[in-house]
Amino acid sequence: MSGNRAGGPVDRAAVEERVLREWGFELPDSLFRFWDFLGSLGPAEERARQDLMVSPAGILDLFADPGLLPRDGIDGRVHGRYYRDPPEFLTFLHGGSDGLHFGLWFDDGRTCTGVASYYNNDGGDIDTHPATPLEALRSVIELAWRDLADDMQEEGTSGRLADLGLLRDALTALETGDRSETGLAYSQAYAWNRRPVDPGRVTTLDGAGARVSGETALGRPAHHGADAYTFATHLYALFDDPAALEAAVREARGRCAAGDPAEALVLGRDLHWASGGDPDREALATELLTTAYRALGRPGLAEIAEAHHRHRSLPHVTVLEPRPA
Repeated sequence: MSGNRAGGPVDRAAVEERVLREWGFELPDSLFRFWDFLGSLGPAEERARQDLMVSPAGILDLFADPGLLPRDGIDGRVHGRYYRDPPEFLTFLHGGSDGLHFGLWFDDGRTCTGVASYYNNDGGDIDTHPATPLEALRSVIELAWRDLADDMQEEGTSGRLADLGLLRDALTALETGDRSETGLAYSQAYAWNRRPVDPGRVTTLDGAGARVSGETALGRPAHHGADAYTFATHLYALFDDPAALEAAVREARGRCAAGDPAEALVLGRDLHWASGGDPDREALATELLTTAYRALGRPGLAEIAEAHHRHRSLPHVTVLEPRPA
């Protein structure tokens, strides 16, 4: 992050205008509240945040300096965008290890519907249970509290717990103050067990689901309605069979041309998630996604998908830099 410290003064109008113009996204009030929260932390709370290894990133770099420019030849919309990030994902926070990062989630290409996170360098799918950035941070706090409480014999643990408690107090003064659980009990109540079937989304390989109506080739169930292992096993077998994959893509194209983009969207999202550096999968994912997004009236997501496709091989995700002096 460049420019002002996290939580410093922000030109909200300039940031909102730029993000809407370039990404097509309307930033939620909750992100500005999160930024202000970071700026309000005292020394103990700031120590706890640093101990958690979470730091502002991605779109929050514009909060510190709305005049940042992309490096030569690179589309600024891929700033903070990891290899597997779906176009709906807009990074705002790094998590400290194994590519963990958090992003605002934009189902319709314009309006934020919550917060998503996953480990880009590790296994696991995308978690979409928090509604706001502060709620996402509360989950991180409680996971750390659980781990520290299990190892009270380690030197310095009591001080770290004290700092973490102050960080929690500062956060709950703004959000989640009605949740009295801590540590493991909090995670069980508000994270691990929060996977209800969502009829507004269709199952996807990345675990986040896609907001779309219509018919899919597999008759996919609603989000969280499928056996994840069986579903993933079937799709990876499909992707490893060139003839079967060609037929699946052809069917998705045909359905979209006939007015139903659901299969193109979900298959495109699956191929994007499972690209694994394969240029053929990357190209097919981009084709299906851009076609589906445009058919659904989500042109901003189509443009992000295209930009990401052009730059998926970047060695790092920092694209925006300060203006030259």
